[in-house]
Amino acid sequence: MNKQSLAPMAIVIAAMVVLNLLNGQFSDFGSWFISELLMLPGIVIGLSFHEFAHGAVSYACGDPTPKLQGRLTINPVKHMDIIGFVCLLFAGFGWGIPVQIDPRYYKHKRLDQMLVAFAGVAMNFLIAILFSFILHIIVHTNSAFFVSTAGSVIIQMLQYVVMINVVLMIFNLIPVPPLDGFGIITQIFNLEKYSWYWKVYDKGYLILLVLVLFNITSYILNPGISFIENWLVTTIIY
Repeated sequence: MNKQSLAPMAIVIAAMVVLNLLNGQFSDFGSWFISELLMLPGIVIGLSFHEFAHGAVSYACGDPTPKLQGRLTINPVKHMDIIGFVCLLFAGFGWGIPVQIDPRYYKHKRLDQMLVAFAGVAMNFLIAILFSFILHIIVHTNSAFFVSTAGSVIIQMLQYVVMINVVLMIFNLIPVPPLDGFGIITQIFNLEKYSWYWKVYDKGYLILLVLVLFNITSYILNPGISFIENWLVTTIIY
């Protein structure tokens, strides 16, 4: 994330903290803090694998940049963006350090760029499915351990892994730069050929800020998140 993007995203975080304070999210700070601790594995897994997927697909398409920059790893240190991490804790969505790519190496430029953009959200979806299967196995083992305090904590952490990856997937599909959704529709409709493209791209963070401040993102996120989570619960978990 470049320096120019830090200021607007800091405003996003500040705005979300204020909104959550007004909504009483932090009224029981102890419960909130424990919930955030339980979410940490899901946050680390979701963000790290998301960015790794971008790098891996770009590398598979012939671009050596992710490998040269040490991004072909699931090591969280290589992928965690502090602002995106904090925003996920306080605002319910977030991001990692964007993987740098060089499309000049691609044989099929538009197709490969679309695959790279789609890779992150696809990875989050696969993780949500994988951990849903793990929960399915646990639910059907009828083990006494999982009704104990420790077992309940493990189940809750696994549920958070599923939930956070669904949130990351749906949020990143919003067609606003610099999110993956905008990268996908850019290649589908070849938006770069239009004169307004770079103006919109450069103002992407401001557009995202407006969507967050006016709670428009919730109208986009909530239906998609609810649909995917209900599908996972009814189809896989139970």
